[in-house]
Amino acid sequence: MQNVTERKDVYSRITAQIVEHLEKGVRPWVRPWNAEHAAGRITRPLRHNGQPYSGINILSLWMSALDQNFTAPIWMTFRQASELNAFVRKGEKGSLVVYANAITRTEHDDKAGEDTEREIPYMKRLYGFQRRADRRPA
Repeated sequence: MQNVTERKDVYSRITAQIVEHLEKGVRPWVRPWNAEHAAGRITRPLRHNGQPYSGINILSLWMSALDQNFTAPIWMTFRQASELNAFVRKGEKGSLVVYANAITRTEHDDKAGEDTEREIPYMKRLYGFQRRADRRPA
């Protein structure tokens, strides 16, 4: 018998995170970080370039920050860290970030003799890492 690991879809993973926090008595949509990094100003999670995350990523990253006692709201992917000459510590686990977009395809309808454009939505999971104050490998 082979060992099969179940891969949850993005919706199930985030729903499970929310339920887990609610069962602990924590409301994940309430400010889970402290404001020491920003002299009292509270912000939602930010990408490495300062652009705020939106949608379900806000809740997902807030919950992750709460679980891991992170204080700064700045997140980046492994690739972004590499591009900035930053390091992700060996063994560090990323936090789920969802990227959703759509591609447009042009298809030719032989019956009508016309080209039609069709939007195809897609979603992919990425993993964000908290920005560290130093750029040295751990």
